[in-house]
Amino acid sequence: HSAFILAHAGKVTDVYDIDKKKLGQGSYGCVCKCANKITGVTRACKTIPKSVMKTDKNIERFKAEIALMKKMDHPNIIKLHETFEDHRNFYLVMELCYGGELFDRIIDSGHFTEIQAAIVMKHIFRAVYYMHENHVCHRDLKPENFLFTTKDKIEHTTLKIIDFGLAHEFEEDDVLTTKAGTPYYVAPQVLAGKYDHSADLWSCGVIAYVLLCGYPPFHGETDTDVLAKVRLGNFTFGAADWKHVSEDAKHLIRNLLKMNPKERYTAEQALKHDWVSNKAPNATNVPINSDLMNNLKAFRSTNKLKKAALHVIAGQMSEIQIKSLREVFMSLDGNGDGLLTCEELRQGMDKAGLKNIPPDLQKIMEEVDSDGSGVIDYTEFLAATLDKKMYIQEDVCWAAFRVFDRNGDGKISKEEIAAILATGDVSSIATRDIAEIMQDADVNGDGEIDFEEFMTMMRGGHKELKE
Repeated sequence: HSAFILAHAGKVTDVYDIDKKKLGQGSYGCVCKCANKITGVTRACKTIPKSVMKTDKNIERFKAEIALMKKMDHPNIIKLHETFEDHRNFYLVMELCYGGELFDRIIDSGHFTEIQAAIVMKHIFRAVYYMHENHVCHRDLKPENFLFTTKDKIEHTTLKIIDFGLAHEFEEDDVLTTKAGTPYYVAPQVLAGKYDHSADLWSCGVIAYVLLCGYPPFHGETDTDVLAKVRLGNFTFGAADWKHVSEDAKHLIRNLLKMNPKERYTAEQALKHDWVSNKAPNATNVPINSDLMNNLKAFRSTNKLKKAALHVIAGQMSEIQIKSLREVFMSLDGNGDGLLTCEELRQGMDKAGLKNIPPDLQKIMEEVDSDGSGVIDYTEFLAATLDKKMYIQEDVCWAAFRVFDRNGDGKISKEEIAAILATGDVSSIATRDIAEIMQDADVNGDGEIDFEEFMTMMRGGHKELKE
């Protein structure tokens, strides 16, 4: 997945028109809206001046943040589309979220209903579960670091983690020692300088508390006061504000704000907790139609260049375009870890009453699973189920073509195909694959694929699905 995210040396303004009005200020840099000059697609662009990084060590750390963001592939984590670097700045081009910060929603509404709070927490727990499974500890979870994709009601929008400025890769049993985080949300172990990824779940507990009553469990006049209270870890569900909150909600918060990290809930436990599973509607009643199944089947017989192209295109789609596919993915993903197993796929189809579940589902899975991980991740699923109407638009295909045409000469050579297939972790990169792609796509037989030939291949559609 990360191989298909473009890194350019050069000006972001060659590719995007940048809106001068700031959308926000993140750690290190400011964020503006930008539009792709060719396709008109709007994105968010985060500009980080190299000068604020001061040292080479900080630049390395920032590059590590980019590498982490490139690896993340989950419906509740912001998508990084491409990066640029010139002599003054780094630029991260990310998906644009229109729904504002979680924090602003809390302030505007005073407090959420319990159902809304549970929905929000479910989004957060899913993202944290996925990150921890991938050995990433976020270290700075707070309402300001979450954005809603749209302005719709909480029940109909998606929450995304947006800032990875302090995130860190860990190994099992790693002890982290950097003091990172924000006073209200930081875990006591982080202050003591010895902690592990369970610190993220403490932060989740604080967020849940704030969602339900509008103020944090540990508060004081100054940062020092707040931190002193965090170190003690004493909190209450005081007074009138908590009278109407269910015992279930308090039980979950108590288990997240456990002083002893060994007793603290994991993200997986939190997702299974009654409050989350009962209050936050499970997306299991999302209708799965048979077209989706047909697309999955047809994906099998697609050549590898087209598969890679669909992967890139899926990664470039906006939330609005993939809304229904995202809902299906989340409803199929039984345990919420952001990955689909063969069993989850089978159960989901069964539940949806799809009669013709193919006996070779495992085979189909293997074809969709482009990185050979044994499960289908989010973008792999989108790539295999995208509707043809969506992916044969020229601007969308042009964006994919640009990823593959590494030297920018307007043609994809055999070497470039080999590079694509190798970076896509397709291990058995055989000359046979390249020959098959060329036979499929190189209409004029000059040994290269130009954009017109590329479009013909994309339109050529799936063998079984003749219009």
